[in-house]
Amino acid sequence: MSLSLVLAEVLIALGFTYINGFHDTANSIATVVATKVLTPGQAVLLAAVTNLFGALLGTAVAATIASGLIDAGVIDVGPQLVICALLAAIVWNLITWWLGLPSSSSHALVGSLVGAAVAASGNKFNSVIWVQGNWITGHGVIPKVIIPMVLSPLAGFIISFALMGGLYALLAWFANRRGWLRRFGRTPFVNSFFGKAQILSATAMGVAHGMNDAQKSMGIIALALAGGTAAHQFDQLPHMLGFLRIAENTAGGFVIPVWVKVVCALTMAAGTAGGGWRIIKTLGHKMVKLHPINGFAAETSSAAVILTASMFGIPVSTTHNVSASIMGVGAAKRFSAIRWSVVERMVWAWILTLPVTALLAYGLVQLAGKAW
Repeated sequence: MSLSLVLAEVLIALGFTYINGFHDTANSIATVVATKVLTPGQAVLLAAVTNLFGALLGTAVAATIASGLIDAGVIDVGPQLVICALLAAIVWNLITWWLGLPSSSSHALVGSLVGAAVAASGNKFNSVIWVQGNWITGHGVIPKVIIPMVLSPLAGFIISFALMGGLYALLAWFANRRGWLRRFGRTPFVNSFFGKAQILSATAMGVAHGMNDAQKSMGIIALALAGGTAAHQFDQLPHMLGFLRIAENTAGGFVIPVWVKVVCALTMAAGTAGGGWRIIKTLGHKMVKLHPINGFAAETSSAAVILTASMFGIPVSTTHNVSASIMGVGAAKRFSAIRWSVVERMVWAWILTLPVTALLAYGLVQLAGKAW
């Protein structure tokens, strides 16, 4: 394995990170833009800074991507495989971005890794790892991806629905009180109060996005760097450049190098600053009409789900969670407030992401095998 392939894998992974930034920017700022609490420029700046901060918090999700999905004992996890997986995920991200569909970059990456692994293993499906032969209790695709793919947006919907319902009940109670308490139940005061509160919830959403999504790119880079002799040429660097080295631990895993963390975080922030207005339009305007109180409830709910998943190393979809939370606040008002035709298009994008990216990566690995 040549060092040039390793460097190519790192650059393509950073390209995926950048695209993830502008593709998923809408997830963290769509609501705060739609409610006019912040201008698009202010929202993008907030998202870029908070994404950067979140990306540097922990490596649990990165470890899952790097060592919890593919069995290195079955196949050689080298840059060729990773490059094919990344290219497949990038293609799908660009297609859905162009169509304005908020699909999941996370599931695009996981689907691509699975498809590439199956192709590289000679169609052996045990190239996707499980512990002690058990898919359900292990740390493989089903418990780490498929189950959270269903449960996390469901949790976002339920939490946002309950939170929004609780806020409506609280406002109704205030509106029936006398004196200054009644003031809180009036629409102008409510918009002003939750407009300020939404800045905090948007900040939490940005941190959550960085903490989960940027770590996936860290994991994919570390996945290639951990294997092969060429990758370890980084270890020959002078002591003053030691932060570029690959650190391995005694458990057979590895520690994400500092430079991987920093570069991925900065690239995600740069991609975020590039914007993602097509998807913002879908999430913030087409699906349901939002007010500051709705945006606050949606952002708070989705941030809570994503931050919790990140602490357990579970790579969930920011897109799915934000979209489900927006549906939840809309349903709390009334189910007819949601434009279900838009939701249907989004759900189809969600369903197709894993199989389409897996097939794309599978095909690319097959082609690459003939070329290399």
